[in-house]
Amino acid sequence: MSAAGAGPSAGGPAAAQEQVVLLDELGHSIGVAAKRSVHHQDTPLHLAFSCYVFNPDGALLVTQRAVGKPTWPGVWTNSFCGHPGPGEPITEAVRRRGEQELGISLPDVRIALGAFRYRAVMTDGVVENEMCPVFVATTPSTDVRPDPEEVEAYEWVPWPEFRASVLDGSRPVSPWCVEQVQALPDDPVREAGQRFDALPPAARP
Repeated sequence: MSAAGAGPSAGGPAAAQEQVVLLDELGHSIGVAAKRSVHHQDTPLHLAFSCYVFNPDGALLVTQRAVGKPTWPGVWTNSFCGHPGPGEPITEAVRRRGEQELGISLPDVRIALGAFRYRAVMTDGVVENEMCPVFVATTPSTDVRPDPEEVEAYEWVPWPEFRASVLDGSRPVSPWCVEQVQALPDDPVREAGQRFDALPPAARP
């Protein structure tokens, strides 16, 4: 297990101005909202993504969310999550976020669960409400440079071990990660590769 060290910062004016894409029930864009203000007790449905990053040995990068994050602080989860900006291709958003949050390059990004959607409520009533396509990516290196504002710690875990421990409840992870692992195939690296038309309309090229 590794603690997060110095990495690319996600703070500053750019982060403060980040926008998310709002969606209707069919997944079409109906506007935008500031990311910093969109999560509350009546969070509108919006577009996001989750990514599961594997190294050349087939191990999964598992991360602990920074304790200063407003939603699910300190919770262990999949490699990273994010929100594509208005007009930003979602696979480019995945690569951008991988570099920003973890300092890693992701030459191979594929759709694993294009239609994944979830809603989760924190103990304080704050809601996550997202159409959140799930991607599988591979990175050529295990050299991770996490942004400490986003990531508290990380570890590489063999996928079969991670999957089994999430499914039997022995490894506490975020609520979306539980649902995603339940839906992902036994071998996501080999089996991922859905078409773009599996994505919500707002996320399609």
